[in-house]
Amino acid sequence: ILNNISFEARKGEVVGICGLVGAGRTETARAIFGIDPKDAGRVFIDGKEAVIRKPLDAINAGIGFVTEDRKTEGLILCRDCKENISIAALRDFVRSGKLNLRREQKSCQDYVEKMHIKTPSLRQKVVNLSGGNQQKIVLSKTLLCQPEVIILDEPTRGIDVGAKAEIHKMISALASQGKGIIMISSEMPEILGMSDRIIVIHEGRKKGELLRENASQQAIMEMMLAQ
Repeated sequence: ILNNISFEARKGEVVGICGLVGAGRTETARAIFGIDPKDAGRVFIDGKEAVIRKPLDAINAGIGFVTEDRKTEGLILCRDCKENISIAALRDFVRSGKLNLRREQKSCQDYVEKMHIKTPSLRQKVVNLSGGNQQKIVLSKTLLCQPEVIILDEPTRGIDVGAKAEIHKMISALASQGKGIIMISSEMPEILGMSDRIIVIHEGRKKGELLRENASQQAIMEMMLAQ
């Protein structure tokens, strides 16, 4: 149950959300994106309220979401790279009721190159890719929809050090392009190293907020455990 969680993510900023397991971090992200229903609460984009009842509403409002569970929620493992990258943005490739396969192919190939996805071809089934490359496919799918606000739930969980560094670099690049980034992570070094501001959540409530210059592991833990 979430209660009294309110925050903003500004353009060009990485807002880290941290808390113990079960604190309500993922539930907050899913409520914003319209995956789970909410009893109350409002979402504003550039000062205008966005009515979000389902994920398509969030995508239309300019919000992207990378789930923490890429294998069951982020990917269709039995399908190929191209299908997984383009699935959320297919309508952008439709003209007069027809899917422009050439444009779809080119856009997906551009992301494979931009994200340094290691795959023999776009026809490779994603189940055969490494964890890091699978995560890059999920990120590509989200970015192809051109979101202005991007929610990343455990963006580097279960991937190797090299892929993690690449994704961190990509997050910084997106922020420098003016995107608003909301990043949930269980890894304290990741939260401290990537965030401009840190939101601390405990038992479904926002316990406080820290600027990068005031943040430390000790300060975060004290805030989590404060009554």
